[in-house]
Amino acid sequence: MSSDTSYDGFTKEERAAMKERAAELKSAKKRSTSPKKAEADRADLAEKIAAMTADEQAIATKLDEIVTANAPDLLAKTWYGMPAWHRDGKIILFFKNASKFDVRYSEVGFNEHAALDDGDMWPTCFAVTTTNATIEKALTELVKKAAG
Repeated sequence: MSSDTSYDGFTKEERAAMKERAAELKSAKKRSTSPKKAEADRADLAEKIAAMTADEQAIATKLDEIVTANAPDLLAKTWYGMPAWHRDGKIILFFKNASKFDVRYSEVGFNEHAALDDGDMWPTCFAVTTTNATIEKALTELVKKAAG
């Protein structure tokens, strides 16, 4: 590491995501008794997608359509301010848009509760820069497998 490079903890984007997660937890606690919780969670997800760049919106919207059509038991919500889908409160997959963390590419990620296990090593995060028929097909297969 060069002498002019320093590390002072989390980036401002990471700190913002942690604050969003704290707000999500607080909001979820208030909603836990509400019969409209899933509806409110879906509205939060739609709001996050609407705030993305056009390219990110296209990918996130397509991913939401894929999840809704192929894994209807997964529920939408936000997680660290990112669109995510869960079962029984356990995040199965999420969309991390590049602009949120000021990084090169967006990612579709899968957590440990996703049924992607394949031997001793398997990918759990995929860089996605656009959406097209090939990407849609690959994401559909991954979502189906992850949802079990």
